[in-house]
Amino acid sequence: MARLANKTAVITGGTTGIGFESAKVFIAEGAQVMITGRNEARLAEAVEALGPKAIGLKANAQSLTDIDLLTTKVEQKFGQLDILFANAGVAKRAVFREITEAQFDEEIAINLKGLFFTVQKLEPLMKNGSSIILNTTTLAQTAIPGEMIYSASKAAVRSLARSLSMELLDRQIRVNAVAPGPIDTPIWAKMELPPEIAEKVLQRTPIGRFGKPEEVAKVVLFLASDDSSYILGEEILVDGGWANL
Repeated sequence: MARLANKTAVITGGTTGIGFESAKVFIAEGAQVMITGRNEARLAEAVEALGPKAIGLKANAQSLTDIDLLTTKVEQKFGQLDILFANAGVAKRAVFREITEAQFDEEIAINLKGLFFTVQKLEPLMKNGSSIILNTTTLAQTAIPGEMIYSASKAAVRSLARSLSMELLDRQIRVNAVAPGPIDTPIWAKMELPPEIAEKVLQRTPIGRFGKPEEVAKVVLFLASDDSSYILGEEILVDGGWANL
């Protein structure tokens, strides 16, 4: 039997990269999936590619109004929810001495505040024993120049995986995190790393290559399914050995 047969799932930031590939594997395993994205054209393309078991909703992860709209749509379409993959995030290169308040606020608002309130608003719709997966990063355990805000915000998300696990024990909702390393996705391109730093990233990756979004998606599927029923508060690194070797 498909691992997510008759399950319902929400994936924020599901139009490209890890979010899109996760939606693909969720649907292949039997789930109905609602994805969100800020770009209406990309959202429409993603839903068309995913097929009839996908629903798209234009939403900005840092807007509490949009998060409320997402909650309403989930209740209307699904009633209850089995899986939440809080994947939406942003990474913008910013040198420490030049970081502005606006840059700081934007990344924190999307990567931390938006994620927190997405979980808070959707939690009442989640079934007892359901699964929440948060997207963190290997950079919460190490560092590269110019990604200070991104790394710090994702380190906070890793902490949330632990805290939320304790808070939601009364409903047996499992909260875990997946921590991608250098993955060939649009977010890495948006980091605008100088060539010499990008080369160092590759050199630091023991497996010798960037990862593929579908490789992360398979781990997300594991955390979403009953295969991980005895795992909570955990963070799984998918980084080619970068953080540990």
